[in-house]
Amino acid sequence: MNAGGYKITDQGAMYFVSFAVVGWVDVFTRKDYRDTVIESLKFCQAKKGLVVYAWCIMSNHLHLIISAKENNISDVLGDFKKFTSKQLMKSIIEHPGESRKEWMIEIFKKAGELNSRNTYHQFWQQDNQPKIVYTPDFAKQKLEYIHNNPVEAGIVEKAEDYIYSSARDYYYYGKQCGLLKIEFLI
Repeated sequence: MNAGGYKITDQGAMYFVSFAVVGWVDVFTRKDYRDTVIESLKFCQAKKGLVVYAWCIMSNHLHLIISAKENNISDVLGDFKKFTSKQLMKSIIEHPGESRKEWMIEIFKKAGELNSRNTYHQFWQQDNQPKIVYTPDFAKQKLEYIHNNPVEAGIVEKAEDYIYSSARDYYYYGKQCGLLKIEFLI
C-alpha cells in the first residue's frame, strides 16, 4: 500500500485522483507547463484509452476524475506521470525566462535522491490518492470540489471562467468548449 493508504483496487473503475508537485512547487504558473499537461492528457486519451470526466490544473497540482477503456488505469497513470515528469523537467531546464530554474531543479533533485525508484529527480509526489467513485453523490461532490478549486484559490470568481478546468464544459452542458475532451458525469 502506498504512503497515503490509497491504491487502485479496480482497474476498470472510475477514480478521483490528485497529482501534486513535490514540495508543492508552483510550476504551473507558466502557460507552457500547463499546456504540457494538457497535451499529455490528450495523448493518453487518444492512444492509451484514458477517459476524463473532470479535470483542473492548479499552480502546483491537478485533479482528475478518470477511468480507462482497457481497464489499465494504473498503467495509464504511471505512463502519464513518467512522461510529464521528463517533459516538464526538460521545459524548465530549457526555458530561457525561467528565473526559478535552479531553485526548482534543486528541490526535484533532492526529492529524487530520497526515492530509490528515481535516477535523477522526482517531479510528482508519489501518491495520487486515488479514490474510487462509487456513487453518483460522491461523483457530484468531487466534481464540485474540482471545479471550485480556482474559485477557492481566488483565481476566478466563477468556476466556468477558469480555462484550465472542465467547469466550462459542465456550465455549457453538452458542449465541448474546454481545452480537453471530456465525458460528462451528469
